[in-house]
Amino acid sequence: MHTDLSLALQIQGMDLRIRALTREIDGLPKRIAAVEARLASHKQALADTKAVLEQNKKDHRQLERQVDDEKQKISRLQDQMNGARTNEQFRAFQHEIQFCKDAIDAHEESILGKMEEAEELQADVSSAEASLKAESTKVAEDVRRAKARIEADRKEREQVLASRSDLGAKISPGTLRTYERIRQARGVAITPVEEENCGACHVRLRPKVLQDLGQLTQGVITCESCGLIIYRPVEGSDA
Repeated sequence: MHTDLSLALQIQGMDLRIRALTREIDGLPKRIAAVEARLASHKQALADTKAVLEQNKKDHRQLERQVDDEKQKISRLQDQMNGARTNEQFRAFQHEIQFCKDAIDAHEESILGKMEEAEELQADVSSAEASLKAESTKVAEDVRRAKARIEADRKEREQVLASRSDLGAKISPGTLRTYERIRQARGVAITPVEEENCGACHVRLRPKVLQDLGQLTQGVITCESCGLIIYRPVEGSDA
């Protein structure tokens, strides 16, 4: 394999690495946003549970006020009943007092329900707070790692770009132009020959093309089917 083709292969490897690094750099902010959204979801769940608990407490206080109101009403009715002049008036006061007592019983039953509900909600709040604390720690670490990965990727990309620039200065301008034209159109520019077929499109190469490829000492040969630069890998090489 002559020097130009060897350099072009190295440049392609660098371009593929640059592309992978760029994809990761561009994708990591989305991953960070997703992680932070996960934390926001935990915070919202805690806020929602606390809001329900707060409403429970308001309802509880309102029921207690209603019980007090009914007791005050009973006290007034009893005073009025003591001044009743007829049996009908007396029974009417008794009926109203009983109505108030029934209301108190209903309110107190509701208060018990609110108390039981509050215990469950408080347990939910404690659980959500613990979950949020653990998630906050995990999210902070995930974000730290993602940002560190971005920084490392950017440094590596700069280094690879610098190395690519150095190699680009060593390759012949014509070969580099051909490589860049194909890469920009296809994403990759070079593919190995596999037996007698193009490694990209798998079309069988003409004997003349294979012969020319074996005798190539400069420049490049492209596949007549897909247009990619083709080469024969050196035996025992990973290229």
